[in-house]
Amino acid sequence: MVDGGSNIAEADWESVSSILQVGGTIIGSARCQAFRTREGRLKAACNLLQRGITNLCVIGGDGSLTGANLFRKEWSGLLEELARNGQIDKEAVQKYAYLNVVGMVGSIDNDFCGTDMTIGTDSALHRIIEVVDAIMTTAQSHQRTFVLEVMGRHCGYLALVSALACGADWVFLPESPPEEGWEEQMCVKLSENRARKKRLNIIIVAEGAIDTQNKPITSEKIKELVVTQLGYDTRVTILGHVQRGGTPSAFDRILASRMGVEAVIALLEATPDTPACVVSLNGNHAVRLPLMECVQMTQDVQKAMDERRFQDAVRLRGRSFAGNLNTYKRLAIKLPDDQIPKTNCNVAVINVGAPAAGMNAAVRSAVRVGIADGHRMLAIYDGFDGFAKGQIKEIGWTDVGGWTGQGGSILGTKRVLPGRYLDEIATQMRTHSINALLIIGGFEAYLGLLELSAAREKHEEFCVPMVMVPATVSNNVPGSDFSIGADTALNTITDTCDRIKQSASGTKRRVFIIETMGGYCGYLANMGGLAAGADAAYIFEEPFDIRDLQSNVEHLTEKMKTTIQRGLVLRNESCSENYTTDFIYQLYSEEGKGVFDCRKNVLGHMQQGGAPSPFDRNFGTKISARAMEWITAKLKEARGRGKKFTTDDSVCVLGISKRNVIFQPVAELKKQTDFEHRIPKEQWWLKLRPLMKILAKYKASYDVSDSGQLEHVQPWSV
Repeated sequence: MVDGGSNIAEADWESVSSILQVGGTIIGSARCQAFRTREGRLKAACNLLQRGITNLCVIGGDGSLTGANLFRKEWSGLLEELARNGQIDKEAVQKYAYLNVVGMVGSIDNDFCGTDMTIGTDSALHRIIEVVDAIMTTAQSHQRTFVLEVMGRHCGYLALVSALACGADWVFLPESPPEEGWEEQMCVKLSENRARKKRLNIIIVAEGAIDTQNKPITSEKIKELVVTQLGYDTRVTILGHVQRGGTPSAFDRILASRMGVEAVIALLEATPDTPACVVSLNGNHAVRLPLMECVQMTQDVQKAMDERRFQDAVRLRGRSFAGNLNTYKRLAIKLPDDQIPKTNCNVAVINVGAPAAGMNAAVRSAVRVGIADGHRMLAIYDGFDGFAKGQIKEIGWTDVGGWTGQGGSILGTKRVLPGRYLDEIATQMRTHSINALLIIGGFEAYLGLLELSAAREKHEEFCVPMVMVPATVSNNVPGSDFSIGADTALNTITDTCDRIKQSASGTKRRVFIIETMGGYCGYLANMGGLAAGADAAYIFEEPFDIRDLQSNVEHLTEKMKTTIQRGLVLRNESCSENYTTDFIYQLYSEEGKGVFDCRKNVLGHMQQGGAPSPFDRNFGTKISARAMEWITAKLKEARGRGKKFTTDDSVCVLGISKRNVIFQPVAELKKQTDFEHRIPKEQWWLKLRPLMKILAKYKASYDVSDSGQLEHVQPWSV
């Protein structure tokens, strides 16, 4: 912007094609010293005015956004100076009197206050977790201790979340330094873990880690400590710039696409009086926040750390940071048995439905939180089938060690519903005196919960608190925007589509038709289409006919005349009884003769497998811990009163809705469910459907009615 010239070019449709799957930034980025001076900003203003630009969308970290805000404040002064120097005329000063600025936060550290997730954070976590998974196998074989250093000079988000996602033994963060005497505590913890037959220790360090005196804690220092105190074979791995690289994850592509739209809408709606804002995500809800408030709060965190007010630093970081830290502490460090007050309650955990990546993380988290709360934890193997047969065993703290990174379901899972085994299951509940039940699974788990709840009148054994945590790749459970496993499946679809697009680009003029899973729920096809840059996605929720198929073929024919000679079409497996994948493939092949040829690909069960993504590990861990806290609270109410739980609010689904984690009684969710097609009647992601069409160059109208009004940044109270 300061240099001008060919550095400022008009972008058209084709200039941003095929960049969705490319990491980094194709328009380049720089830390510009010149822009820090007024002369530099004067040049930049002059270059913008020559092209009549008065709207600026800035994608960067707090430095870039602070600079943009200053630029906006100085704008009228800069114009006057340019007019005085004769570089622009008086009319221009009036015509371009205002500069509108909207920011999007692109920073892998996730260090910007006011935003739950910044663009790039999830992809950085993918890189870290790939390395941790690889190191774990080495460490297991050699019985080693690994010290992993991750990025984050002033913010411990990456370190904290990767520690949570891999079950690290210890983590060092700038915001929450270890207490005095941590050296000894850490060594005791590591040797206890060894004594419990844990063959590997993983310690994660943020590059900016400090102690309570603000002195740096380096990975080398930690290694020396472990070697001299314990004599363990210890290795240091510094991840460095690997974390910035690689292809963006599905989550980042969808987040960035949604934020890009919000930014444009915010600029279109901006007036001279609206303050510069950042668009951001709060829970699953797009919001706008005043840029300066966010920058101020981000600087307040640093100030709190400099002044050693560490609790304030954690609080200012926001809701998700504080929540992650508390969850990590509860799951990593077990109190000695004699220090945990026993509740004499037995809580059982069961997996139901098809396997989903992240189920094991959820089981681990539930078991450990339950034990920490003083319950005896029971694992039920092989779903309701195993429940009826009595495949139930006590499960301990160390039994679930190392489960977070495992795909599938270690407990085993089945689609069988409890309805036909009610007597047997009631007998098992009585035999094992089960006081509460946590069900982790998909739509079958939801149906199972309804059946158990309906059987309460006949079997008093079912009058206990029961809660379900949604886990299914289809993301079709009523009561939650997300379910465990869907993010991993989306990444699988996105990776496959990337490879297929590459193959299509090589052969030119080729259209791929890809079938995704999801039952009748179009979430995977729709969001996969958005993340992979598809030309169309056929789903059950939006009926289509032969005219739509024809217009899609014509659209692709037009596209083949441009420089982008490939097409990608996604189809949900149950979107239409008669327009099957084969039918669509044959129709496209016939209609595209001489213009393009077609290939088809059914992704199948690879969407259920694989190591869970960082999102699913964390989501599974946090939501399951939350479910366990609910069970503990319910059991506490009833303690000593032998209370029977008969009310609707003791059978719930725990889910994320917009920005909140909420428990909803299954009785209430019944009204919101289409039981025939096993989907919720209303689904939030359908609002993003026009976005996919617009990005594929169709005319579509995007509903902006709930695009964010400007809100204020709320520091979170711990």
